[in-house]
Amino acid sequence: MLLMKEHLDERAPLPVQRVEIRAGSAGSIAVKRGQLLRIEALDAGVVASLFGFSEEDPLVHLSVHHTRVFSNSYVLGSGMRLVNNRRRPVMVLGQDSLGTHDLLLPASTSAFLRSRGYAQTGCVEAVQAELARLGRRQPKLPDPVNLFMHVVLERDGSLHPQPNRTKAGDRITCRVVQDMLFVVSTCCTGNPGNDQVGAVALAVAESLSDFPE
Repeated sequence: MLLMKEHLDERAPLPVQRVEIRAGSAGSIAVKRGQLLRIEALDAGVVASLFGFSEEDPLVHLSVHHTRVFSNSYVLGSGMRLVNNRRRPVMVLGQDSLGTHDLLLPASTSAFLRSRGYAQTGCVEAVQAELARLGRRQPKLPDPVNLFMHVVLERDGSLHPQPNRTKAGDRITCRVVQDMLFVVSTCCTGNPGNDQVGAVALAVAESLSDFPE
């Protein structure tokens, strides 16, 4: 059910898109309503920080905060609807080979990384550079969905990053239900156990059978 297309306006099928994002950088891909978005780890230990922006309204974006409230959960799992800051669904998680993702921590900045001894570009700056490359002005850069990051929330409310368990080939697949621009950063998070950078691939297709295996 989760990866089946809902009733959509008529449009011609679009060709498969694939974008590779090297370690420590950011890249983007545009997805039309009804298409599938797949995000795949190309290296072990990678964290992919996912941002999404409406193609119709620059004030509307994928919101991790509203997603937690909408789903009454801080754990991203199969069947979960990720929503925007207007509380409208953006995408539905259908397939997930890992099951370990973070909906709590903000994106790293270069200043934050320097304070922790990392001489690397932060996620925020990398995403801003990608948006500038696209000529896109976003009035707000929201917190991301940190795919493949392993963090535990304890009963006392404390957050404890755990050793990352991502393997090359781990991936998620979502059905997108709004026209969106997605930006993914593979920059260092600055969180021990999840601070290894690696490459990811973004792919967009009309159906599961269109993805090359």
